[in-house]
Amino acid sequence: MDNIVDISLGSINLYDLLTGVIAIIFAALMAFVTTPVSRVIAYKIGAVDNPKKDDRRMHDEPMPRLGGLAIFFSFVFSVLLFYKVSNSTLAMIAGAFILIITGILDDVFTLRPLYKFLAQVAAAGIVVWQGLVIGHINIFGQYIEFGYLSIPITMIWIVGLINAINLIDGLDGLACGISTISAVALLVVTILIGEFEVALLIAILAGSCLGFLPFNTSPAKIIMGDTGATFLGFILAIVSIQGVFKVHAVITFVIPFLILGVPIFDTLFAMIRRILSGRHPFSADRGHLHHRLVDMGFNHKQTVRILYAVSALLSISSVMLITQKIVYAIIIIAVSLGISVVTWIIFKDKKMRIESGLMPEKPANAEKAVNSEASEKTDIVEISEISEEEQTDSLSKSKSKFGGKKRADDK
Repeated sequence: MDNIVDISLGSINLYDLLTGVIAIIFAALMAFVTTPVSRVIAYKIGAVDNPKKDDRRMHDEPMPRLGGLAIFFSFVFSVLLFYKVSNSTLAMIAGAFILIITGILDDVFTLRPLYKFLAQVAAAGIVVWQGLVIGHINIFGQYIEFGYLSIPITMIWIVGLINAINLIDGLDGLACGISTISAVALLVVTILIGEFEVALLIAILAGSCLGFLPFNTSPAKIIMGDTGATFLGFILAIVSIQGVFKVHAVITFVIPFLILGVPIFDTLFAMIRRILSGRHPFSADRGHLHHRLVDMGFNHKQTVRILYAVSALLSISSVMLITQKIVYAIIIIAVSLGISVVTWIIFKDKKMRIESGLMPEKPANAEKAVNSEASEKTDIVEISEISEEEQTDSLSKSKSKFGGKKRADDK
């Protein structure tokens, strides 16, 4: 692979390394501290997800959904503090601000899809206007220049990834966790190819996600809402263009698709499924990967961990590709696909899921009912035992009194 440099710890500037570590910690702390504030603001302005009578909602209780505001604030503040501010940086922040405002309005008032789409196009247009485009790709040494098509291709990539992250945001911690895994993978890739400036930007994004994640994992105290999901998709699209697409390396264009494979596949599969069934490709349904796993009997945490594992395997494959270990990457992908097929077969059969240990033999509700019934029986037994003891004590006392009185009379 040309233009792929061998990176060692000695080639990384110590100052840059310390700056990156401090930036990650600072961004994580900022997100952690500001998330409770975002939760309070969500309740104040009515940005609360009230469970509706449909089968797509995964929460039973009202849930504040303005968590993306904390991620946005920690990211932007950290970027302005640690990152080089340029026109492209300001364009990125401006585009993110448009999405944040639109997300807040949608989380409060539920905007029409057309308005949200126009906001996404506007945000993408700002960064494209500043020259951030996918100009070409390299397929085994053959460069394909996009020319004027680079603008619409870049717009499709940015808007598509925004919606991909948004659509996968259906379970506690899922979208934020997948974004964190993707950011870490992109961080490793950009360091390996020597793009340290972009790596710092990705490090800040990863730190912002990590600081929010403790509040978002199941059972969540707050969700990202459109505010956070669209923002994460937007930034991930930008850093993937800056750090990977522009590198002149063999099949490097595959890297972002592997790293972001879970949300991309889920979105494409959902759109194809809806079109084949005669519905609008952007209509809502309960056919996403996480919905299917939950419907198979897995709980929220199990479903999230399964999708985390898939995302991590794809990310590892991308790192293998960028380090020129193509054979290893192909082996990892092939083995992962094989395991996925076998696992999917197990997932579809309830008996096999129980036998594999992936699913308990008795549902949680049944176990609770059994425990409750056993507890009630124990209480009854204890009450009966106490009653018998009390009866025995009272009887002995009466006999004692009676005997004492009798002896007194005899005297």
